[in-house]
Amino acid sequence: MAPSPTGHFHIGNARTALFNELFCQRYGGAFILRIDDTDRDRYSPEYETEIIDGLKWLGLEWGEEYRQSERQDIYQRYIQKLLDEKKAYFCFCSKDDLEAHRQYLMGRGEAPRYSGKCREFSEKQAAENIKQGQESVIRLKSSGAKVIFEDLIRGRIEYETASFGDIVIAKNVSSPLYNVASVIDDFEMKITHIVRGEDHIPNTPKQILMAKALGFSEKSRAQYIHLPLILGPNRAKLSSRHGAVSLLEYRQAGYLPEAMVNFLAFLGWNPGSNKEVLSRDDLIKEFSVKGLHKAGAVFNSQKLDWLNGFYIRQKSLAEITSMCLPYLVEKNILREKDDKQKYVICATGEEVDFEYLQTVVAAYRERLKKLSEIGELAGFFFADEILYEKELLIWKQMTSQDIIFSLTAAKDAIESIAENDFSKENLEKLLAPLAEKFGKDRGYLLWPLRVALTGQASSAGPFEVAAILGKEKAIKRLKTALNRVQV
Repeated sequence: MAPSPTGHFHIGNARTALFNELFCQRYGGAFILRIDDTDRDRYSPEYETEIIDGLKWLGLEWGEEYRQSERQDIYQRYIQKLLDEKKAYFCFCSKDDLEAHRQYLMGRGEAPRYSGKCREFSEKQAAENIKQGQESVIRLKSSGAKVIFEDLIRGRIEYETASFGDIVIAKNVSSPLYNVASVIDDFEMKITHIVRGEDHIPNTPKQILMAKALGFSEKSRAQYIHLPLILGPNRAKLSSRHGAVSLLEYRQAGYLPEAMVNFLAFLGWNPGSNKEVLSRDDLIKEFSVKGLHKAGAVFNSQKLDWLNGFYIRQKSLAEITSMCLPYLVEKNILREKDDKQKYVICATGEEVDFEYLQTVVAAYRERLKKLSEIGELAGFFFADEILYEKELLIWKQMTSQDIIFSLTAAKDAIESIAENDFSKENLEKLLAPLAEKFGKDRGYLLWPLRVALTGQASSAGPFEVAAILGKEKAIKRLKTALNRVQV
């Protein structure tokens, strides 16, 4: 896996890393992480940290780790060898000249390629140009021969190398570009399999030509597995216009690593069964190259949400509560006390313990698709006053008098329950039969009650919510609702 720390760690890169690691685990290989940080103009240490943290968050394990910026002397030796053997040369063409030639070829309906103008410069002439400070790059001489290689998913692939001409391989002897650095590293590290996205297919013939020029034997060449692209819902290449594409964004939103691994594994691979949930051990056991697809894989965010909800429900209540708390703190709903034994409700200053917070999370555990939703779903438990339009209190064709009658009946019933007996079970025993007596349907009592307690049209059941709020808060909110209707 050779990510470049020049941008956020893309969900596609995460999928590629996962497939590399699954391949190694399944077939007894060694997973190597190689940070492609040769582009120092766009390099950022923050992006590198994001890559490492993201891989660790997914639970991926690698045995060896390299940074290409620390291997410059190795690349320089090989590039100099190409120059000495006249297999590469310095090119002094300006960007304007190159662009003009590109436009010319495109106007003729031909693929853009380098003209070979600087190919025949003598060493003396090239050295003089460099001495004079002329900008240059190093190009590999292309033989124009057809390149044929086997992809373990796609089979035989042929490329006419004349279509791209002499490619740039380095800015100078000590500044290699991707294609030459990767080929040298693959050879030096004895890489046997390269698993990467299909957008790298055009690089493969260039890298094969590079390996031949460097004198690497065909036996040392790695086998290629080019994974299908990840597509958006419109079947275009996944991009930011489809939503989040950075792994960090999904992590921050409250997706669990187990869910993300399970989801990513099915983007371009199928175990050959109807199973939708597979543990990491099961993925390793069932993974095979034969199960990899050629066609693009559509990123289905609803499927990811479903998987994440499933994995959330597999955690203990204490685990999920601990995972939810940072999101409540981030939204300024709670504040952690210095001793970390209790939390303070920001809106009221009231102290609450972990046991109470577990009851709040338990009420929404079945509804959570991602951990960050806890504030939106359950924030009303910690509010001093909840805001909602009074029209929300209306159930079907209720009049204002109907709502007042319903809320008053609910308030009187709740007030009749002793503080020590205030529980979900006792609330249901008292209020459920009362709701039946309204003669229409239960909603005429329970809907206004739910809205008065939560301010939401959809929430946990009103009996559970009232029990968690406690008798005093429940009655206060019912009185507030009555005041709103009477205004």
